[in-house]
Amino acid sequence: MKVTEHIENANGKTQFTFEILPPLKGQNIQSIFDSIDPLMEFDPPFIDVTYHREEYEYKELPNGLLEKKVVKKRPGTVGICSAIQNKYQVDAIPHILCGGFTKEDTENFLIDLDFLGIQNVVALRGDAVKSEMYFKPEREGNNFATELVTQVANLNKGIYLDDHLQNTSATNFCIGVAGYPEKHMEAPSMDSDIYFLKQKIKNGAEYIVTQLFYDNQKFFDFVAKCRKEGITVPIIPGLKPIATKKQLNLIPHRFKVDIPDDLIMDVVRAKDNDAVKQVGIEWCIAQSKELVKAGIPVLHYYSMGKPDNIKAIAKEIF
Repeated sequence: MKVTEHIENANGKTQFTFEILPPLKGQNIQSIFDSIDPLMEFDPPFIDVTYHREEYEYKELPNGLLEKKVVKKRPGTVGICSAIQNKYQVDAIPHILCGGFTKEDTENFLIDLDFLGIQNVVALRGDAVKSEMYFKPEREGNNFATELVTQVANLNKGIYLDDHLQNTSATNFCIGVAGYPEKHMEAPSMDSDIYFLKQKIKNGAEYIVTQLFYDNQKFFDFVAKCRKEGITVPIIPGLKPIATKKQLNLIPHRFKVDIPDDLIMDVVRAKDNDAVKQVGIEWCIAQSKELVKAGIPVLHYYSMGKPDNIKAIAKEIF
């Protein structure tokens, strides 16, 4: 079932969803199930599965040449989504990226998803790899998420890269895209960010999932700006509770989001990371309650494979 259909069928009730990371190479599917099982009591209509590009480094050989060596690789998102749908009978939503894919790779990826009956995807540009200062697309790949959305939407119309194909079948993907309540880190302004977000909707995206945030007013302001610009699709807030003191520095640096002073000081005063985790849970519960009261259709939690704090929050909300 499509995300938009899940929202419509909920008849105004706020739904609980979450996102998981693929396991690192060498771990088996049980590590995924262990991160999902504790959260299934809250009846998620869908579970997002992120995609991570291969990470690599260059090793200098004795002859002075450089050898490209993959140092981190996660199992394929297609197989993980299939396993989730088979075991839990819920919709699994794979993330697809511009980075690391040619357009042909993307088309083949989407064909595999279609064969498996997966009806939703989240289309993202993706981040630069560690060895690059700025994002660099693959040769013959999509440069921006707007282009990626167009490619998926074209498949939904039966338009393939090879225009000589005959009797092609149209896919039926519901396309989600990312939104940034505090603007994308590379966007010159919020207005320009929303301009390109609107373009993604025009190209075929049907819902938006936001970057994490800790000040609900920034989310409400973002929604208001989107609506003013004529963006009418569902906007789903992404939430991630703080769990360690280290995250006070990591989160603003990595995601370019602000952390409210009250939350910062509560974390600073916490005696250890167990206390920090509780601070994060309580703050996220307060955020969630306010969002539910505002009639938000879905709350989406970034679990990062660690379900304990998400479960504690969901118990208070759902």
